[in-house]
Amino acid sequence: MVAYAAAMARVIDAVRMVHIAAGFAALLIAPVAMVSTKGGPAHRRWGRFYYRAMTVVAVSALLLTFARPNLFLTMVAVLSFYAAFLGYRAITAPGPRRGRGQVVDWGMALITLAASTDLVVLGVLAPSAWWRRMAIVSVVLGTAGVALAGRAIIRMLWPPKDPRARLFTHMIGMLTSYIATLTAFSVVNFTLLPVTVRWLWPTALGVPLMQAWVAFYRRRLDRRVEPAAIVAEPTRP
Repeated sequence: MVAYAAAMARVIDAVRMVHIAAGFAALLIAPVAMVSTKGGPAHRRWGRFYYRAMTVVAVSALLLTFARPNLFLTMVAVLSFYAAFLGYRAITAPGPRRGRGQVVDWGMALITLAASTDLVVLGVLAPSAWWRRMAIVSVVLGTAGVALAGRAIIRMLWPPKDPRARLFTHMIGMLTSYIATLTAFSVVNFTLLPVTVRWLWPTALGVPLMQAWVAFYRRRLDRRVEPAAIVAEPTRP
């Protein structure tokens, strides 16, 4: 029994090291993808690396929560990965999906919606002293997850006609996942800050910046005039 416990401790430590390494890699890779030319080879390459790193972060986080159950961290891990999944999926598998792809999209969205709703409910009810201490964090993160998954579900039910919608979904998903990565870094390293501040400053700073960034690209695309559209316009007598 002692040998088994020691072996399990070594496995948990190894998984934790993988989790930390993948999270640190994602933290460094994302800015490289952000400053690369959008749609170019470098942007695509670093974006793939970032998504893979986030996948490793999510899987290792779930393994750690199985070893040492923590409902809050499990639900936060689901939300963090779904943001990256949604952003990556918007570019790599654009348009309505059928069959297995549709099942994956709906499954991920519904799981995230359920986990995020649980975060909100547990934050409001605060069933223990721990939850009372994390109530604001739980409600804020849960609300963000409900908004993200709810938006995705609405778009699956009623696909937007704007062909640029998948670009904005990509941007929102990837930037939201990076905010989650910054949050994890803050929680682990900025221990002198109050708990609520440590958890929420990346969201408070990152969400307005993300909205401004998306709005900038939206205005930039709105200013473009497609020559083909002008040529195709019928001439009135």
